Amino acid sequence: MDQFPVVTVDGPSGSGKGTVCKRLAADFGWHLLDSGALYRVLGQAALRHGVALEDEAALVVLAAHLDVQFIAAANEEVVRVVLEGEDVSDALRTEEAGHAASLVAAIQPVRDALLQRQRDFAQPPGLVADGRDMGTVVFPAAPIKIYLTASAEERAHRRYNQLIGKGNDASLAVVLADIQARDERDMNRTAAPLKPAHDAVILDTTALSIEQVLAQIGALVRGRYAR
Repeated sequence: MDQFPVVTVDGPSGSGKGTVCKRLAADFGWHLLDSGALYRVLGQAALRHGVALEDEAALVVLAAHLDVQFIAAANEEVVRVVLEGEDVSDALRTEEAGHAASLVAAIQPVRDALLQRQRDFAQPPGLVADGRDMGTVVFPAAPIKIYLTASAEERAHRRYNQLIGKGNDASLAVVLADIQARDERDMNRTAAPLKPAHDAVILDTTALSIEQVLAQIGALVRGRYAR
């Protein structure tokens, strides 16, 4: 029996993994890793500490010791990101944070340092890891690996409805094209391409509700870790 659970949830944009991971972590009371936000967090930490975004050595140190938590509360709609004790969730959504993230993510030693930092999230009582290479690269020995997918058309509809719901103008055709282009990049990149781990459970969420997806993953977890 494993000491404690590590559940990886990978998949393309719009497959539902963010919502599923938040709910799983909240329901089981486990730690949460939102790997997609880490580069924005690192960029924010660099801006906060006056570290130049081209200072590779200083960024590596910052990445290796990044003091960040992802808080998945059952009564909150979104995951809160806490950097050095301060909620930086809103700051991470700014253009400045996005620009900083793109710069630091291009530095391989920084990526290497963040790889170990991600692995350090695996602590009792358990971890839910959300990303694109959690089961293939970051936690290849994770006991439970999930790969969520859905048709590009369904994922585009979800993203479109999300944008419209927030009062943004959006074109379904443009959203679909963006998702298809992102899939192409993610699946064909040289480093850690998006693909299911060889032992992952693949769930197509096209026709499934979040509750149905959670029920299936929850059954897997309880089946393995039933006391």
